[in-house]
Amino acid sequence: MGLMDDARDTAETAGRKLGDAAEDAKDRVGDKVDEMQADSDVKRAERERDAVHAKNDAKEKIRGDD
Repeated sequence: MGLMDDARDTAETAGRKLGDAAEDAKDRVGDKVDEMQADSDVKRAERERDAVHAKNDAKEKIRGDD
């Protein structure tokens, strides 16, 4: 039964490698999603910062604080 044991071991190893590859792919996709979310958060914060600066500049001009 050595041949059957070898075949079973080979099948188990292949299944384990396939499972590991699937898990790695899932992790990579999750990492990319996290990266894109972080980039989006940074861009939103930069837009908010620019809006605050523009608002403050407009207030200074109205008050004559040039």
